[in-house]
Amino acid sequence: MKKLLMAAAFAGASLFNVAALADDYQFDTEGQHAFIQFKIGHLGFSYIVGQFNQFDGSFSYDESNPAASKVSVTIDTSSVDTNHAERDKHLRSADFLEVDKYPEATFVSKSVKPMGDGKAQIVGDFTFHGVTKEVVIDATHVGGGKDPWGGVRQGFEGTTKFALKDFGIPKDLGPASKEVEIYMSFEGVRQ
Repeated sequence: MKKLLMAAAFAGASLFNVAALADDYQFDTEGQHAFIQFKIGHLGFSYIVGQFNQFDGSFSYDESNPAASKVSVTIDTSSVDTNHAERDKHLRSADFLEVDKYPEATFVSKSVKPMGDGKAQIVGDFTFHGVTKEVVIDATHVGGGKDPWGGVRQGFEGTTKFALKDFGIPKDLGPASKEVEIYMSFEGVRQ
């Protein structure tokens, strides 16, 4: 019985150590190795592509147990940039992002489902324009390891799509512009 209890305690400690192996990473926004971009149809003829210039994020990751990973992102919505000043001003207005009322958008993961070959589906709560809904990010682990400056990095990319009306965006841009696609690419520096 004593051996059984010791084995159970050892197994419990091993499980705890596996969970403790997850490392914490901070997005490398200072070195500009992180991007949050978007693409939306324009009249069915082309696409408008832009990005958010100001954001921050962090994640925990353990290669041996990717399902235990977590990610959190905060976006400054006023930093929207489509390389066209008048359009960006309109996007910040009450027709779209209402940045004075909703200065931030956030994503907080709830679960990670590994799909094999470094791919995973990250399910989380996305709060955008004052509305919180669950979204799924299709993510890919790009790579990781030691960097030339003595640190350790992990890199990921991911995409998701959502309908503007689901987040209460008041402006209707027509049938070609119902959905926006978000693309994220980031390196995290181990803390």
